[in-house]
Amino acid sequence: MDGWQIFFLFSIPWLIFNPVYASSGSSKVAVAANNEPAGRRKLATGNPGSISIDCGVNDDYVDDNVGLLYKSDRDFISTGENHNAELESTQFEVFTERLCKNLRSFPTGRKNCYTLRPKQGKNHNYFINTLFCYGNYDGKDQPPKFDLYIGVNYWITVEGLADNLWISYDLFHFSSTDIIHLCLVNTNVGVPFISALELHPVNDSIYRSEFGSLNVALSYQLSYPTDLNFRYKDDVFQRIWRTYGLANTTWVNATSDIQVQEIDDSYKLPIEVLKTAAQPQKGLHSLRYNISFICSPSCDFYVYFHFAEIVEIPQDQRREFTITLNDLNYGPISLEYLKPQTIPLKSPNEGEINFTINPTSNSDLPPILNAFEILSVVKLPRSPTDQVDVDAIMAIMQSYNINGDELQGDPCVPRDLSWNGLNCSYDNNLPRIISLDLSSRKLTGEIASPLSALKAIQYLDLSYNELTGILPNFFSELLNLTLLDLSYNELTGPVPEFLAQLPNLKTLNLIGNKFTGSIPQSLIAKSNNGTLQLSFNKNPNLCQSDSCEKKKHFLLPVVASIISILMLLLLCMIAISWRYRRQKAIAETQKSKNQTFSYSEIVSITDNFKTTIGGGGFGKVYFGTLKDGTQVAIKLLSQSSKQGYKEFQAEVQLLMIVHQRNLVSLIGYCNDSHNMALVYEYMVNGNLREHLSEESGSILTWKERLQIAVDAAHGLEYLHNGCKPPIIHRDLKTSNILLNEKLQGKIADFGLSRAFANESDSHVSTCPAGTLGYVAPEAQTSGNFNQKSDVYSFGIILLELITGLPAVIRNTLGDFICIRQWIRPKINRGDIETIVDPRLQGEFDANSAWKAVEIAFSCVSDVAIQRPDMSHVLGELQECMAIAMAVEESQTMEARVIRSSNSLLISHLNIDTDMAPSPR
Repeated sequence: MDGWQIFFLFSIPWLIFNPVYASSGSSKVAVAANNEPAGRRKLATGNPGSISIDCGVNDDYVDDNVGLLYKSDRDFISTGENHNAELESTQFEVFTERLCKNLRSFPTGRKNCYTLRPKQGKNHNYFINTLFCYGNYDGKDQPPKFDLYIGVNYWITVEGLADNLWISYDLFHFSSTDIIHLCLVNTNVGVPFISALELHPVNDSIYRSEFGSLNVALSYQLSYPTDLNFRYKDDVFQRIWRTYGLANTTWVNATSDIQVQEIDDSYKLPIEVLKTAAQPQKGLHSLRYNISFICSPSCDFYVYFHFAEIVEIPQDQRREFTITLNDLNYGPISLEYLKPQTIPLKSPNEGEINFTINPTSNSDLPPILNAFEILSVVKLPRSPTDQVDVDAIMAIMQSYNINGDELQGDPCVPRDLSWNGLNCSYDNNLPRIISLDLSSRKLTGEIASPLSALKAIQYLDLSYNELTGILPNFFSELLNLTLLDLSYNELTGPVPEFLAQLPNLKTLNLIGNKFTGSIPQSLIAKSNNGTLQLSFNKNPNLCQSDSCEKKKHFLLPVVASIISILMLLLLCMIAISWRYRRQKAIAETQKSKNQTFSYSEIVSITDNFKTTIGGGGFGKVYFGTLKDGTQVAIKLLSQSSKQGYKEFQAEVQLLMIVHQRNLVSLIGYCNDSHNMALVYEYMVNGNLREHLSEESGSILTWKERLQIAVDAAHGLEYLHNGCKPPIIHRDLKTSNILLNEKLQGKIADFGLSRAFANESDSHVSTCPAGTLGYVAPEAQTSGNFNQKSDVYSFGIILLELITGLPAVIRNTLGDFICIRQWIRPKINRGDIETIVDPRLQGEFDANSAWKAVEIAFSCVSDVAIQRPDMSHVLGELQECMAIAMAVEESQTMEARVIRSSNSLLISHLNIDTDMAPSPR
């Protein structure tokens, strides 16, 4: 089992424990030496994309001690109070000295959130550092205790400040959103505060957990036996390291100056961390370490072992060792001179870390260890509010200048910290805003147009404000609206007809406005029959019937009336003619599609089941031809089926009305209670897996592969977002992506998981465990499938298109591994040539290939909430296709220019030959 296989394991609960980055009053000052060796990184403004905030200061500045530009927090949060902390600077490390002079406290509001917008956006990894220096700034000598939230999920509790001058909490966080909220939540034990907040981009391939984010518990560099904290200028991720001496060890120093370009790796450890290492004392053979954590209710850890051979070893000697972490063995490990190696291992026991590093029997030298880190998993179980609703509610609040304590972080999640004046639905994984009360807020102006984006809204109250203008048409889009209260505003114009077309509207309050004209008869009719509670008093110019409108039309010229009648008759005749032709066309279409067939017709269509073209758990698939010459594929349900007649008929009739150009059409079915069959359109080019296999006679080009990916994404996006309710495929794989004569990709067998849910031998191999290699981890363990599990399967299909390999492959050791495990180390090496199908012989665009790999890995994230929606995947794939097309067009244009130049050259040579003097 390799490092990545060990790293990505198991489902884990998370922990609460005391922080370790805490300094006492007796701690010495420590900082990297000013005499920097050649080759050290210079970071005058820090890592590109970093956000460093000194909380409570008014102006930005550069801290030369750590080489970072610190910004005031005024642009990141709108609440809180600034305070100065008069503390003795000699009590602090150099990198905390200036940051601890100021802080921002939050005496009001239960939740106060910093809003971070990193340039890299979502689906990237970040190192988040928080610093808290109490220093008795409030004169109460009672340090507070409060909670930190990362986005909508609990991270950790800030405590222990009574015993420490400062505390730092660090987190490696893979963000699924473009905006990251860091929230301080009041627990009624003092006033929350913060001294500094930093965010630094980190390589996406390191410090990752499939179950959440990673909280830094310990970061030790193994050198002199002191207790100092270091933060080096050349640590691009701005990690904090503590020097530490393992028991019964000595330390080894580098034998020469180490140049940064020689030891650079993905973890980018500073030179000072790697230039020393611990090894066993003379007479001992092993390195040992153990520590216990308080877990509530449980916890899970990863240990990162950092090695670098910093001593030149004679050629006749060898250093080789193994790692035992609790009961897990890893190795053997050998090192190359000045080449760092990091081994991330998951601790199999909860709450206790116990590791031993032992030499192998082949080793001439004792083991060494340069540094190690212990990180705990912070699970992220909650999903944020639908981003469309978040954007809409923020735009609404900004348009009315509503801000302050109530608009902090996510509007709906957590439930007990949701915004005032709104309610949310939590039925699905994605919370939606269903109720908004903006009454009595002294609002002015027109009704905000962003309200139209709240598609799930059921209750809207804008009463007792000073809103003006005409009622906007966007209210017609709020199909879920059940109550609309617009009373006591300054709304003008006619009462719109579309209000009667809102299917769920039960209460409409228009009292106290300036509407004119008459109330639509459709609204009055709904009021009379009791389906709508209508209130419209105190509108002096509003007629309560259509009589006023009739009076206006009484004096119209007779000629205008005749013309109107003639035009009406003409339109009626056109409408009747169009409707007749349309009904005729529909009837003809229905005759050939959505048919029910008898079993004898199925026998005739297949020529007595002459040609078999496929098969599976459902039964065999036969080729057939309808009477009109249409070629079809017929799936015949095996005789062992116990599917009921009514259930089969109801589900299949539902599937027959699902039509989209990238879904295989279900033409009809047969169900005579003894024999059941499905009649599909015939796809002449078979399935995608056949074309990607090594036995295929033809090779799909890069452009064809991307187009098939876009086609399949179109189909799956329609099933998820275009069908009500959404259809979950559950068994998406390359053998279910069929190709027509133009190689257009279409998804087959969608929706059949419901149609045959009771089958003991269903054709859908996902009952319930799915097809090996395609099933998302959470679906594999729970058996529950949803849109995110379909996205995971699509990501595997995309990896197959890129590599040409199947979902499950055999590695060099003979073990079966998932395709993403095979690709991951190649991504870390940055070699796209070894990832893309070698049969393409390099005929592909590297930029589009990297983007396709990035899209695929966002889909196969082990954490379901980090996977994108199919609409986002489709958009990204279309961009990927556009990149490839642009490169192809550029190459075509270049070839044309070359051909044109050659033609001109040949023409010129011919002219010169013709003009040459003839010999005498």
